[in-house]
Amino acid sequence: MKQTDILLSILIPVFNEEHTLLPLLQKVNALFSANGVRAELIIVDDHSTDTSSLIITEFAEKQALIPVKTLRHDKNRGKGFAIRSGLVEASGVYTIIQDADLEYDPADIVRLLDYALTNNTSVVYGSRILNRTNPYSYRSFYLGGRFVTFVTNCLYGLKISDEPTCYKLFKTSLIRSIPLTCTGFEFCPEVTAKVAKMGYTIPEMAISYYPRSKDEGKKIVWFDGVKAIWVLFKYRFFN
Repeated sequence: MKQTDILLSILIPVFNEEHTLLPLLQKVNALFSANGVRAELIIVDDHSTDTSSLIITEFAEKQALIPVKTLRHDKNRGKGFAIRSGLVEASGVYTIIQDADLEYDPADIVRLLDYALTNNTSVVYGSRILNRTNPYSYRSFYLGGRFVTFVTNCLYGLKISDEPTCYKLFKTSLIRSIPLTCTGFEFCPEVTAKVAKMGYTIPEMAISYYPRSKDEGKKIVWFDGVKAIWVLFKYRFFN
C-alpha cells in the first residue's frame, strides 16, 4: 500500500494556542497539499478563551487546501478528552496526534506513515530521544520523560525510548478499539499501556524537536509526570 492510496487523519487538540496555531496549520496545510499524501485535519478546540477559535474558523473557511473537520467543546475538558472527541470523526486508515504548538515538525509525519506502510505495522512512535541533536527545554522535563519511559518498559516489557512523545501514529481501527478514559495528559501512558497489553510492539523513528518554554505556553507540569506513573501502574496491576 502506498501513501497516496490511503487517507491520514491528523488530530489536533487545541487550547489557547493563538501564537502558534496558525503557523502550525499553515505548515501542515502546505505540506500535505503538495506531497501527494491524502490527509484530513481534525481540529478540536477544547474551549479556548483566546482567539484560537477564530483562527480555526478562518483557516478552515479561507486557507485550507485539504479537508478540515472542526469541533469545539462547550467547556475545557483536557487534551485526552479532545483526542477522544476527535477520534470519533477520523476517516483515515491511520491517525496521528499533532500538538497545536511548533515543537514538532509535521514533515516527520510523512516519514512515520511511510514506515508504518512499508513495515505493515499498526503503531509507530516518533522518538525525540533517538535524534541526539534535539535540545530539551528543562532538565526536569527531560529526566521526567526518561523516567516515565523506564517505568513503561519495566512494566510492559517494551523497548521504547520516548513514551511521552506527541507523535503517536496508529491504525485508526486499532486506537478506536481501545476503551480510552483519559481526559488530560494521561492519554500517552494510557494508550501506550493498553496497546502493550494487547500484545503490540511499538517501533520508533527519530524525529525533530523544538521545545518551547513555560513563558511561551508550555502547559505540562511536574504533576503530570506523577499521574503518568500512576496510570502505568493502574493499567498494569488493577485493570
